[in-house]
Amino acid sequence: MNEDNRMARRYHWLSKDLDSFVCEPHSAICCDKKNKVINLVALESSKARETVAGLSREKPKNILKDLKKIKDLQEKSYTLPIRHHIRLNDMDFRRMEKIFISTYEKKPENFEKLLAMKGVGPKTIRALALISELIYGVKYSIKDPARFSFAHGGKDSIPYPVDRESYNRSIEILHNAVKDSKIGRTEKIKAIKRLSFFYG
Repeated sequence: MNEDNRMARRYHWLSKDLDSFVCEPHSAICCDKKNKVINLVALESSKARETVAGLSREKPKNILKDLKKIKDLQEKSYTLPIRHHIRLNDMDFRRMEKIFISTYEKKPENFEKLLAMKGVGPKTIRALALISELIYGVKYSIKDPARFSFAHGGKDSIPYPVDRESYNRSIEILHNAVKDSKIGRTEKIKAIKRLSFFYG
């Protein structure tokens, strides 16, 4: 939930073919607008995940020193590249220090373990991701994983009521496309079964 614009994303978590919770785990993300994001679960963010986990094991004073460098740049009105839309003004450095003391003491072995630590939340991860890129040059993905958004409306009429006719027509088009496709019989049956979930 984004408290600033009162918008929520819906994540559909299907773990049948899940290989990793931290690398491309999404099956579907429903959102009616795309945003600038720090997408650390993208495949191209693999090195950034390693760097963020590595930074979390550093001495807190080193991490805070790097954050202060970035904050000073922002406060002096240096223009950071457009992809760096995150401001550090809203970060409580004292609270961050406590979290970094904890990560330094527990030394999470990887990104997944870091995410599971008590107290580590979005601000901690954003701060470490910024250091990763701006200080160490390790880029993360800013590609929003949300692809499709309310093509037929929402069941609660937000952003608008479901257009049943268009909804059913879309399913029929997809069904016919699968039927006429040149894929194997087994794949075709699986695809039609998945589609049948939507039209009973």
